[in-house]
Amino acid sequence: MTDSPSGGLSRRRFLTSSGAIGTLALAGCVQNTSRGDGSGSDGSGSDGSSDVLSGQVIIKGSSTVFPISDAMAEEFMEEHGNVNVTVDSTGSGGGFENWFCPGDSDINGASRPISDAEIEQCSGNDVEPVEFEIAGDALTVAVNNDADWVDCITFDELRQIWSDEAGVTNWSDVRDEWPDMEIERYGPASTSGTFDYFNENVVGEDTEHTTEYQPTEEDETIVKGIRDNEGGIGYFGFAYFNSNSEAVKAVEVKAEEDGECTAPSLANAKDGSYPLARPLFIYAAESALQREEVYEFIEFYLEQAETDIVQDIGYVPSSAEQRDENLEKLDEVAG
Repeated sequence: MTDSPSGGLSRRRFLTSSGAIGTLALAGCVQNTSRGDGSGSDGSGSDGSSDVLSGQVIIKGSSTVFPISDAMAEEFMEEHGNVNVTVDSTGSGGGFENWFCPGDSDINGASRPISDAEIEQCSGNDVEPVEFEIAGDALTVAVNNDADWVDCITFDELRQIWSDEAGVTNWSDVRDEWPDMEIERYGPASTSGTFDYFNENVVGEDTEHTTEYQPTEEDETIVKGIRDNEGGIGYFGFAYFNSNSEAVKAVEVKAEEDGECTAPSLANAKDGSYPLARPLFIYAAESALQREEVYEFIEFYLEQAETDIVQDIGYVPSSAEQRDENLEKLDEVAG
């Protein structure tokens, strides 16, 4: 356990409970509204101990990472009533470009690694991003519940559906035995890290992602579009399927034609058998980590990323080894 620079209180705090998260909140802003309710908001911790920590932590970025950061913020603010942690879903790229790299946020959630161009933009503003891998995801392809013709789909078929060069409009254009029904596509906006990941790993470098779809930064909107249209198809983080498993149907995926169909699940993401498994990240500005409230929040976040709170949301928790590596990096950067 490490000591706080302002006293003997431990920086690392474990949750006393980690109940399952129900329906995921729509992407938006979450902040401390508990002042004056007696639950630690008078400057004391939930255990009645003195807590002098105060300030603000601003988080932007990935809609995929949003529910994790949202849960971490809520739990942290219960412990530290004088700290405001605001969480907004802006997309990984939108968060980097418009908030984090200009120096207007402390932390950016990302469903793919930061790009060279983003690092350059950050550098131009004297922002040094520090990467922490905090969870794993099984990026999920989903269709309408009545789409009984498709249970498994290949990368090549996904490429046909989502490429701008394939000229695919109906399901029968992909497989002859599929119905002559228009494909209704719903997916993340181009500012999304999920869009970037899917474009790079599925659509491929030789083609571009189609613009003939309904883009959004709100994953719940993708779910609703698929649910309400029999020819609907879309993709998003597993947590959003996990909380909407009765509304849409997840499709098994195989990377190669002669490969095995594998369902999106936490177990399959963890063992690497699911071909659309991917890591999730948060990036903290090195300068922000010099502020005690940001340091404390990040340390809390990294500790809890290895607990059931992440699994209950619908993601693969980081391993104990990953947690320790993250905490070691944090201590090295913050000095």
